[in-house]
Amino acid sequence: MGGIGRRGVIALGVTGLVAPLALAVTAAPAQAASCTSTTGPYQKQVEKFLGRPVDGKQSTADCKAIQAFQNKHGITPNIGYAGSVTWGVMDLMNKQKAVGNKPNRDGKCPTNKGRIACVNLSLQLSWIQDGSRLVYGPVPVRTGRDGYETRTGLKKIYWRDIDHVSNIYNVPMPYSQFFDGGQAFHSVGLSMWNPPGSHGCVNMTTTTAKKYWSLLKNGDDVFVYGRKPGT
Repeated sequence: MGGIGRRGVIALGVTGLVAPLALAVTAAPAQAASCTSTTGPYQKQVEKFLGRPVDGKQSTADCKAIQAFQNKHGITPNIGYAGSVTWGVMDLMNKQKAVGNKPNRDGKCPTNKGRIACVNLSLQLSWIQDGSRLVYGPVPVRTGRDGYETRTGLKKIYWRDIDHVSNIYNVPMPYSQFFDGGQAFHSVGLSMWNPPGSHGCVNMTTTTAKKYWSLLKNGDDVFVYGRKPGT
C-alpha cells in the first residue's frame, strides 16, 4: 500500500501472457551472517528442495545452500537454519509451480466479466484472463502482510500513475494501478517471496508490472480472493 500522493487527490473509484512461473527475481541484499551447525525442524524438506543429499542432518554445505536461498529472498535470520519461515517460502514455491498454466482451475475468479485481473492470496499468484482464456501469467506476487491484508472482493482499476510515489511511506511505486483505496498493483525491487509481505498492495516484478500496465486500463475488473499464509 502506498497512499495516494504524487499527483494530488484522486477519484475513488488485471490481466498476464502465458508465461512460465519464474523463480529468479531480484532480492534485497542481506548482511553477512554466520552459518549455524544446528539441524532445523524442516531439514529434510529443505534439503530435498535445494537438491541436497537428504539425510536430515545439517552440514556446512547444507548451511551454505540454505543461507544462499535466504539471502536471495530476504529471509531473516539468514543463518542457514531450516526453520518454518524458510520452508514456508519453499513450500509456497512448490505449490505455485504445481499450478502450471491453469491458475483458475477452481473457477473462483469470474469468467463472465471479460478481461479481469485475478489475485489468489492463498497461492500468492496473479494472472489476467479474458472470459475463460488465460491472457497472461500466472506470476508470483507479494501481497499484504498480517495487519495490512490486501482486501478481497471484486474491484475495478480507477487510477493509474506510472511514476507514483507513496505519500505514506515515501517510496516509489512504479506502474501503479489502484483498485481499492490505497491498494494497487505496482513493481518493487524485492523478491516476490520476501516475508512478511507488503502494506496491502500487490507487489510485482518490474517485468510483470510493465505487462499489467500494457494490458489493463481504467475500469477493468480485479478480483482478489483467498487468504495469504500467515495472515
